[in-house]
Amino acid sequence: MSVLTTEALFIGGRSGTGKTTVGFEIHAQLSAAGVTHSLIEGDFLDMAHPSPFEHDLAERNLAAMWGNYRALGYHRMIYTNTVSVLPDVIERLTTAMGDNPRVVAVLLTCTDATARERLGQREIGSTLDHHLTSSERAAGLLELGAADWAHRILTDNRSVAEVAADVIDITGWRVSP
Repeated sequence: MSVLTTEALFIGGRSGTGKTTVGFEIHAQLSAAGVTHSLIEGDFLDMAHPSPFEHDLAERNLAAMWGNYRALGYHRMIYTNTVSVLPDVIERLTTAMGDNPRVVAVLLTCTDATARERLGQREIGSTLDHHLTSSERAAGLLELGAADWAHRILTDNRSVAEVAADVIDITGWRVSP
């Protein structure tokens, strides 16, 4: 049995660009095409209070999860998280994976107005103002700091299916039936 090269797709972007939604749609399209993969939402790997960020919990949990997927034969991972396209974050995530993956990074972008509209529909609790402020701050950080080889995809006025198809095309993971 040959060992397949590990491949990681890191999808980043400010809040409101559609990272999680696009990740789910990529999962749906790849599943429909019979393409083996896993999907990990990075925000959930260290969501706790107080924040365990300084303990590298996201990376430790990714290492455990990815190890389990690899043990079952998976070799493709979709990972969504705001900052997953920053070079130092990519390095930490790939180190946590432990198997030197081929990496594709995609930065989803949108205008402030689109982010506000989407977040206004999504954040129905007390965190809307925080998410709006955080999203604007992240947009600047990501525009300047994302890996220079990261693919940038504008999500304004586009369907989730179209954006997901574009991302899949970048990965080369779609196979003919």
